[in-house]
Formats: sequence, structure tokens, C-alpha cells
Amino acid sequence: MSDTGALADRKCKPCEGGVEPLSESEARKLLEQLPQWELAEGKRIRRKFTFKDFRAAQAWLNRVADQAEAENHHPDITWNYNKVLIELSTHSIGGLSENDFILADRIDRLKT
Repeated sequence: MSDTGALADRKCKPCEGGVEPLSESEARKLLEQLPQWELAEGKRIRRKFTFKDFRAAQAWLNRVADQAEAENHHPDITWNYNKVLIELSTHSIGGLSENDFILADRIDRLKT
């Protein structure tokens, strides 16, 4: 795990398994940089977003999708009218990796 610089300044690294997920203490340390995100069951992080209306949520989600594709790291998304829940985990390792926190920081930097 890297520990220098802003999370959003880092690049997601391919993760095909065989790597241990972050420990809960490592995850909590990284979460200090993402105060609006929460740890869920020790295996993922999540954040809720609220928008003016359906179209605003859609436009923002398109930008999230572009960011996810650019990093080849994809969130689980639940969308209900103007409310969006983003959940991040690294499925190939069954838990959290630094990639989840990098993408979360990049998502936070997208204007809502």
C-alpha cells in the first residue's frame, strides 16, 4: 500500500487476485482521507449522493462511468431517481484494495 500523495493522484493497478485485501485498520486509515465514505462490513466502502433531479444524477453517473472505465475499476451503483449509492470493493480479492480508495477520491472530485 502506497502512503504518499493524494489518493486521486495515484493510478489504479490491475488486481487479478492472489493479493490479500486490506485489513480493517488499513482501510480505516485510508478512510481518514475520505470523510464522507463509510466502511461497510469491512469489505467495501460506500457513499450516498443526492442530486437536484433524475437528469442531474444521470449526468453525474455518466462521468463516474467514464472515470471507472479510465481506471478499469468499477463501482456497484444503486440509483433511485435523484439518489445514488456508490459501493466500492475489489471483487477479485473479496475485499478492499487501494484501488477502491483511489476511485472513491476521484469520484469525490467530480462536481455534483
